[in-house]
This record gives sequence, structure tokens and C-alpha cells, in this order.
Amino acid sequence: MTVPHPASHVFERLESEVRSYCRGWPAVFDRAHGSRIYDEDDRPFLDFFSGAGALNYGHNNPVLKRALVDYIERDGVTHALDMSTAAKRTFLETFQETVLEPRSLPYKVMFPGPAGTNAVEAALKLARKVKGREAVVFFTNAFHGMSLGSLAVTGNAFKRAGAGIPLVHAVPMPYDELPEGGEFSWFDRLLAGEGSGLDTPAAVIVETVQGEGGINVARAEWLRGLAELCRRRDMLLIVDDIQMGCGRTGAFFSFEEAGITPDIVTLSKSVSGYGLPMALTLFRPELDVWQPGEHNGTFRGFNPAFVTATAALEEYWRDGRLEKQTLARGEQMEQALRAVAAGRPDPLPEVRGRGLAWGMEFADPSRATAVCSRAFDLGLLLETSGPRDEVVKLFPPLTIDEQELEEGLALFARAVRETERPSRSAGPR
Repeated sequence: MTVPHPASHVFERLESEVRSYCRGWPAVFDRAHGSRIYDEDDRPFLDFFSGAGALNYGHNNPVLKRALVDYIERDGVTHALDMSTAAKRTFLETFQETVLEPRSLPYKVMFPGPAGTNAVEAALKLARKVKGREAVVFFTNAFHGMSLGSLAVTGNAFKRAGAGIPLVHAVPMPYDELPEGGEFSWFDRLLAGEGSGLDTPAAVIVETVQGEGGINVARAEWLRGLAELCRRRDMLLIVDDIQMGCGRTGAFFSFEEAGITPDIVTLSKSVSGYGLPMALTLFRPELDVWQPGEHNGTFRGFNPAFVTATAALEEYWRDGRLEKQTLARGEQMEQALRAVAAGRPDPLPEVRGRGLAWGMEFADPSRATAVCSRAFDLGLLLETSGPRDEVVKLFPPLTIDEQELEEGLALFARAVRETERPSRSAGPR
């Protein structure tokens, strides 16, 4: 059981009980740089959480910080609703040049609001508007946000129960669980059958890697099959790349490996590059059927986020260096995690992931919690994921150096080792 930090009484007295991450990390944090965050006593922690994927380039990245400070010091526009600004123009031009054009992606860009759930709500609303249908298919263990539309296509029972009302117009399907070749036969029969009870959905929404769902990785062939089914059955394909985009799996978009082009893509988390709130909904030009002001919001034009996002694109996505480094670091992580798992007593933990998004699943969910708690004591920030919090999730910054990664993996291995329960058959030591 974690003990509250002695200086945390103000949070307990004034802040809602809904607070979450702070309960597993009993510290008051004060400053951060790169892969490390420091508490008020100046104790360093290696950050293998990265703001749930919002800090792909680390804390206070110096290149991004310099661009932001320069912009603020010259009185650059901070808030602008959806007015045209120089910062927005520069971002759009840079995003087109560094991300869209090299991948032959024709997308229009929409700024739906500051958070990932805003991007998902806009995607769902647009898909329904375009197709004139209500239902959207989602997948088991999916997570797409906490507002009602996003929550309706989220699988987690605990989070869904918080809605307080029925969550409707969403249809669950199994996530890449069936044998190769038969993945969509049942889904296809439901769509074809006049007596199935399933009206043709407007869209299907999917994560290529389910982050909050437990680091579940969809196979490239499964994603290609899903894209083909959507095309054949006149459904829009929405890829939620909020947590796995911006390079987390290697390429800028997590769907690139599968060779598919979604109709709609949602981005947030690390798109600003600096942890500033920013979200994008991208879609094919022919889907841009919005009327002016039809989907509105006050915080769609946070210009400091445009500035840091542009700096991140210029620094990391003009060439392929970051992608190659992420894939190399990912191989380093995979080898280390499989070695940790192989050295454990039965049942062996399962290791899975892509790029720098990895998870280790334990048969006993309390073990995953214990590993994260012990890791915190050792100076490493980790979190759990999965429907029962049974997966330890490892999300280091993409910019982490080899030595820091080795250090963090060694601390993780120690946390796993030191939380093992003695085997019943073990003799005296």
C-alpha cells in the first residue's frame, strides 16, 4: 500500500477523489528534463510513462522549449479560437511537408479541441453525418476517451459504468482474436444477413495497438482485412492513433506498417510535442461535409501548441533518424523484457508490443500493481493497463538514450524479481 506524501494534504483536502495516477506515485513533482522527472526533494525518477504517450520527445525538450519561449517573449498570439494565425499556418505547411506528402496522404486537417476525446467525438460525428447511419463498430478492450460518444466505443466496463446512462449506437466485435483467414467471416455474415439484426454501421473505429486495453497488438494482415471489409461494405475506417501515433511504434502513424490508408485518423497526445493540449482529426477531402461552425469549440486554436508541434516536426520528422532509433530501442526493450519473463517461475508473464510501447502481462493483476509500486520505490515511473490492470505498461520517451533505457530496464527487472512470491514447492533457502 502506497503512503501519501506528507506534503500532499492539500490535494487530498481540495481535489476530487477521481484523481488517479498520483495514488500510485506518492510524490510531489517539481521539475523535469528529458527522461527524468524530479520531486520537491530533488529525487530523480526515470519516466517510463511519458504522460501516457503525451511526451514522446521527453520533458522540456530543449529545441521545443526554445521555440516556445521565443514565441511567448515576442507576444505571439496564445488564444485565437479558429482564426487564421501565423503559427497555425506554419504548422499546417510543415505538417503537410513532413508528414502528409511523404506518405501520399491527402487528408484535410480539423482542430476539434484540446483532447483526444474531442478528436474521436468529431470523427464519430463526421462518419455518421457522411453515411447517414448511427451505429459504429468498436473492438473488445478498446479505449477511445471519456466523453459519452467516445465512451460508447470504449470496452472497459468500469469506465463505461461511469456514464450513468445507456451508451448506444455502438457495436462491439472481437479484437484480432480469430485464426488467420477467418477473422471477419462472422462480422461479414452479420452485415450480409437480413435477419442478423445489425444495420450497416457508419464506421469502424480501431487502435492498431491498444494502449489502455493492455498493449494488444493487431497483426498487419488483420488490419488489412479490416480495411478491405470496410471498403467492400461501405463503412468508414477510423484509426485512433492518439496514443500510438507521432512515432510511438516507429513510423509517424502506427498504421503505416500495415499499408492501409484510413478514411479518418485521430491524433492528440504527442502531436504538440511538448505535452501541450492539442488534437487533430484527419480525413479524406471528400468527407469534408461540415458546415462552418457546425462542430465548434473554444480551444481549437492554442497557438503555443502549434509552435511546439512545428518544432517537433522540423527536428524529428524531416528524415528517418527517429524512426530508426525507436525501432532499435524497441528491439533492445523486447530482448530485455523477454529475458525478464523467461527467468520467472510459472506461469510465465506474457510480453508484447511494438516500437517503444511494451507491456508485460501477469496472471495475477495484483502482481502488476506490486511491480509498479516497487519500481516507484526504486526510482522508475510505470503504470498498469488492461481490463484488470494486469499489464505493466512501459512507455519511455522516444528520445531516451541507450544508457537510460538500460538503466530503466534494469530497475524494472529488479522490481519484478523483488515482488515474486516464493514457490510453494521451494525448499529451504
